[in-house]
Amino acid sequence: MNSVQSPITDDSPNSTLAIATQDLTKTYRTGFWLDQRVVSLQNCTLQVAVGQTFGLLGQNGAGKTTLLKLLLGITRASSGTGKIFGRPLGDRTIKHRLGYLPENPYFYDYLTGWEFLQYTAGLFGISRELQRKRIPELLDLVGLAQATAQKKFLKQYSKGMLQRIGMAQALINDPELVFLDEPMSGLDPLGRYQMREIILSLKTAGKTVFFNSHVLSEVEQICDRIGILAGGKLICQGSIDELLGTADTYRAKGRAGDPEVIKRWLPDASFSDNQWSGHLQGDLQEFLASLRLMEAQLISLNLARPSLEEFFVEQLRQLHIGN
Repeated sequence: MNSVQSPITDDSPNSTLAIATQDLTKTYRTGFWLDQRVVSLQNCTLQVAVGQTFGLLGQNGAGKTTLLKLLLGITRASSGTGKIFGRPLGDRTIKHRLGYLPENPYFYDYLTGWEFLQYTAGLFGISRELQRKRIPELLDLVGLAQATAQKKFLKQYSKGMLQRIGMAQALINDPELVFLDEPMSGLDPLGRYQMREIILSLKTAGKTVFFNSHVLSEVEQICDRIGILAGGKLICQGSIDELLGTADTYRAKGRAGDPEVIKRWLPDASFSDNQWSGHLQGDLQEFLASLRLMEAQLISLNLARPSLEEFFVEQLRQLHIGN
């Protein structure tokens, strides 16, 4: 079920890959004498194409934030390689093409939201004229009133409001690639809906989005591809259909009929007490017609595709059993 891609050799700055890593590893030394070695990320190889939305899943401590910081050049890898838009990780020449919202952003308490966005825009060298156009657009996009942003200090913001202003600053430079660390954190249901709509609008605009999240239902709706980290290892990656199966996969259960015919429709069929069950391969309507001809009885017919949450839990369970 795992979908692991081959190494990338395209070194062009105009590469169709936004992100490419090969055996990326990060280790830390801890303890009083720094004599204990902790592996936070191990041999991580992944690819994210330009314009894709990639969701990285994992439990707390799985290595998600470590990977994100390596990609951003905030920290250096112990071994392995990685590239952003064909340039080595940490290359300053592509920083202006990136946006970043950390999981627990720190803001200057005595700046208003508007002043904070002006400050962030100044770091990118954005002109005052463009700021006057860009900042209201972003405030509207993230659902913050201009009056609130102009008058209220950031220390007075709720967790959800800070998340919104953080998203605005991540987009202030109109980045091509946006990194979001737990963007749904601290948001109520309406806020999560709005954040999902923002990410989808970025996707529509052709932006590349890489984000970590615990909200699996949101990831399933948003992402083109996902990866699962566990214990610092990327245990699987692929599209939703590749990992979960296509939506038209059914599990059928019934009784009676010709077992040989049933096996042609349900190759993995199991039989017990004149009942059978298995996964359908072939046209559903033709299968139902075949059952009628055999005078077989259909007891149940359900979509076999699991939810992303079920798949996620099963992957972790299998990993635990394997260890």
